[in-house]
Amino acid sequence: RIVRAVVRPFKYFFGLRFEVKGLENFKVEGPALIVSNHQSILDMMGLMEVLPDNCVQVGKKELMYMGSVGLIMYLGGVIFINRKSTSSAKMVMSEVAKTMVAENVKVWVYPEGTRNCTGDLLPFKKGAFHLAVQAQVPVIPVVYSSFTTFYNPKTKLFTSGKVKVEVLPPIETKGLTSDDVTDLSDRCFSAMRETLFRLSGHPS
Repeated sequence: RIVRAVVRPFKYFFGLRFEVKGLENFKVEGPALIVSNHQSILDMMGLMEVLPDNCVQVGKKELMYMGSVGLIMYLGGVIFINRKSTSSAKMVMSEVAKTMVAENVKVWVYPEGTRNCTGDLLPFKKGAFHLAVQAQVPVIPVVYSSFTTFYNPKTKLFTSGKVKVEVLPPIETKGLTSDDVTDLSDRCFSAMRETLFRLSGHPS
């Protein structure tokens, strides 16, 4: 909450406006996995507009060393994963699954695995969906509209703009097994991609 209070005012400095829909979809009983598209560091401000209580993020370990950004993420309780070590990442995610159920927390993951400001989605990595199935918790997709109309990722320059954020209805995982992970990932990808194009005003 402290980090959120500090970060939210920055949107005025950057000239960003956020239009949010579907916050009621966060109101699920018990823990949940939240997945969203990831375009740039500007996502941090959008995140603070919708971040529910008792929610932590999962991020790559390299982000811990990004100066003030890394410090904010560390203080915000981000779970850092070493993606170069498959065994280490799996071990951490297994612990995350146990913790989210035991402590009733929501976990926020970026399934594309890296920042992507192309106006489309990259293929999803399966780790987040294995986590949801292992913990038997619902998946709640969150979609940010494309930044391409006001942000240039190569020059890191942008003008003021409006970002639409939509929280989609939860996708249940109760009764699913590891055999269902690909289907779960595909369903989530399709729903998020369709929403991304709609929010961005792009033809699908």
